[in-house]
Amino acid sequence: MKIPCAIYRGGTSKPIFFLEKDLPRESKARDQVVLAAFGSPDFRQIDGLGGADPLTSKVAYIGPPSVPGTDINYTFGYVGIASPVIDYTGNCGNTSAAVGPFALLRGLIEPKEPVTKVRIYNTNTKKIIVAEFRVRDGEFQSEGEFRIDGAPGAGSKILLDFLDSGGAVTGKLLPTGKVSEEIQFPTVGRLTVSMVDAANPFVFVRATNLGLKGNETLEEIAGNGPLLKKCEEIRSVVAEIMGIAKKEEATKKSPGVPKIALVSPPMTYQTPKGKVEASEVDLVARMTALQKLHKAYAVTGAVCLGAAAKIEGTIVNEIYRQVQPTDPPAVRIGHPSGTIQVEIETAENNGKLQLSKAALARTARLLMDGYVYVPER
Repeated sequence: MKIPCAIYRGGTSKPIFFLEKDLPRESKARDQVVLAAFGSPDFRQIDGLGGADPLTSKVAYIGPPSVPGTDINYTFGYVGIASPVIDYTGNCGNTSAAVGPFALLRGLIEPKEPVTKVRIYNTNTKKIIVAEFRVRDGEFQSEGEFRIDGAPGAGSKILLDFLDSGGAVTGKLLPTGKVSEEIQFPTVGRLTVSMVDAANPFVFVRATNLGLKGNETLEEIAGNGPLLKKCEEIRSVVAEIMGIAKKEEATKKSPGVPKIALVSPPMTYQTPKGKVEASEVDLVARMTALQKLHKAYAVTGAVCLGAAAKIEGTIVNEIYRQVQPTDPPAVRIGHPSGTIQVEIETAENNGKLQLSKAALARTARLLMDGYVYVPER
């Protein structure tokens, strides 16, 4: 089977994009085709386009809008590497950065120079993302001087605003209604955690509670099997509390959501490109994706962490307020590859706390436009 597709670097991820119409309409048949295109299940994905890494095993389906006031539909999926599963539970913010350029490439939206604005309906979270990107001579202008940590080189700035992103998966900014709570985990023991759902649902844990300083390098955490096992235990228990999946099924049925992040106060640490000083960040965080350390930090994770920093009483807020007792517009997050910042605004509406703004900048670049060949099964 010969299927049109395009590969982009979107932020710090490398997703494969398809038009909805180019794939089978029936979901099971579609997933079988996509798994074959990625070369899954196989831990090397050697017989497909997947890169054998959670950041490169991502898929996006783009189609015409189904919601008034939007320009396109966008569905995101985490493609299992060793398992034949595609997790559609949440969204990926880095992939979102390339949605507008792909839609323009395929003629789904009209180019407007110098900046094209597109309203994207994410079917996973049923939320709208507004993306703004530069256009020249009718095409996405990827060249520029803006840099993001975790991706080489520079590019043009793509602005993303995740509108009303609270309760993206669970329907509530605070899935249990509590800013923090103690939970008994089977082997980890009793921990105080905060559960927040903004752009994607997260459980936040103090790094020190799992025996970390918080500023460990990529290699130190990626090679710490017992730590990653503890993180997955916490994530699985929380998945059941949030109503996403039963704890014994979370790893298989919902490997990408909820996510877990280990949070610490600002401190100096080393990245592959050099040192980040404590004065450059408000928080230091490490997160896992599909049971592996995220080599940078997810965009949706930055939105959720930024929101948690502004919600009084969360463990993230307690750490954040030690550095920022006031409310600067941006929350600066330190991650294993550098830093990322997100502009967060919250407001009360009818007594309920809402996320009124969650904006940040990314870059993207078209890497390949062509066809993928998959076996007919």
